[in-house]
Amino acid sequence: MTDILLTIFIVTLIYLAIANRLMTYVSILVFQGLLVCGIALLSLSNLTLPNLATILLETLVVKAILMPFFIRRVIILNGITRETEPSVPYYVSLLAVSAIIFCSYLVSTVINTPSFRRIYFVAALSGVISGLYLIATRRKVITHVLCYVVIENGAFILSLAIGSEMPFLVNLGVLLDVLVSVFLLAIFINKVGDVTGDGDVKHLNSLNDYTSADEV
Repeated sequence: MTDILLTIFIVTLIYLAIANRLMTYVSILVFQGLLVCGIALLSLSNLTLPNLATILLETLVVKAILMPFFIRRVIILNGITRETEPSVPYYVSLLAVSAIIFCSYLVSTVINTPSFRRIYFVAALSGVISGLYLIATRRKVITHVLCYVVIENGAFILSLAIGSEMPFLVNLGVLLDVLVSVFLLAIFINKVGDVTGDGDVKHLNSLNDYTSADEV
């Protein structure tokens, strides 16, 4: 069952590569949160009540509900309805993400350790690298925030790839960094939107011009 969920997670990365609406990104983020929650519950053995509560808080509440809701609200408040044309065509992104998944599988074949689980590693590495690629090829800052959460989902799965026991302190530390980053970036987007009226990163170079004009 976990293999099916991990395979679906990989498929969502391919869908992200060709999606152009921000609400589609948010919906995929919610779906990934549910997938990560199911993967963690099925993967970890001998779950105690505190561990179960931690998993549900980190995956179901934060990843699938809190962060998507917050990002959706930022999108609505700023009137951002559609992703601008990326730096590369969508079919190139599709090919690139597919190549990332394939290369992740090739890398997994050279790792031989008793506790290593290949499908987890492939999904995790694909999630992290695909998130970085999408950040590099998308122009809206809010899209960068969404892809940053995808990277964190990959990091979460990576912790499951190296053994049956999850390092909760490490995962909670990473999650805290992501939460702070998402909130700070959302505030930044609101401020940039007030000045430029758009969340496109190409306008960031002109912020100094806007500031100078206001001062004059």
